[in-house]
Amino acid sequence: MTQRIIALVDGSIYSASVCDHAVWVAGRTGAPVELLNVLGRHEGPQTQDLSGAIRLGAHSALLKELSDLDAQRSKLMAQRGRAILEDAQAILIRDGVAEIATRLRHGDIVETVDEAAKDAAMILIGKRGEAANFAKGHLGSNLERIVRASSLPVLVAPRAFKPIAKVLLAYDGGGSARKAVDHIARNPLFAGLAVHVVTVGSASPEVTKGLADAAARLQGAGFSVQTAVIQGQPDTALGQMVESDGFDMVVMGAYGHSRIRGLIIGSTTTQMIRSCKVPVLLIR
Repeated sequence: MTQRIIALVDGSIYSASVCDHAVWVAGRTGAPVELLNVLGRHEGPQTQDLSGAIRLGAHSALLKELSDLDAQRSKLMAQRGRAILEDAQAILIRDGVAEIATRLRHGDIVETVDEAAKDAAMILIGKRGEAANFAKGHLGSNLERIVRASSLPVLVAPRAFKPIAKVLLAYDGGGSARKAVDHIARNPLFAGLAVHVVTVGSASPEVTKGLADAAARLQGAGFSVQTAVIQGQPDTALGQMVESDGFDMVVMGAYGHSRIRGLIIGSTTTQMIRSCKVPVLLIR
């Protein structure tokens, strides 16, 4: 049985793109899709002692009214979550996805995704969440937390979907980069796509051999492969190459052993994901 993919949807402008990318993945792999909407703990019922917050002049009627309002808010948030899932499901049905499940959950998003993603193949998430719709310089905090915590590949969807034919694999020779090569080689998601394996740095004998080994692995799996070594800061150089050469997707290891190390997971936000207008697939 094909492992399902988990698609996280919320009320953000990225959710439609997440659905479109889920359709693409499901269409190429035959994987069922599970749509997941997570209501944060602050969106659920409040458990604090309201009487302590009101202090002087508190009356039981006022406390009851506040409690009723809180219960009503929780109910409305749940209804909204179900509506989001229904709309997302309608997109997938319209575009031909056969197997779809929906799940509404309360709790911490990382813990919830970790539980939901057991036996899954991939997590799909928008670049930014509902709270950052218009904050172009801000990367969703939930995205960073999920990438840090997940052992699964994470596909980060940009604002809009476009057909994917040309893939840039950012390769630094590290363990996760080698896993990314293997992932592409054996995954039907990439069948028939053109793959360019690119390293940022100098063309040392070690780098040249690493690129040749990666290309050989992919060519052995039937891919048309090109390799390149480019100069500059990894995020800037790779981002410019994506734009200038018309790549439709970036694949890279979530962790590296060179200057790319801090690019995806580090003390600073992810410049590569932040600047790219194409989906980025992160491999652990």
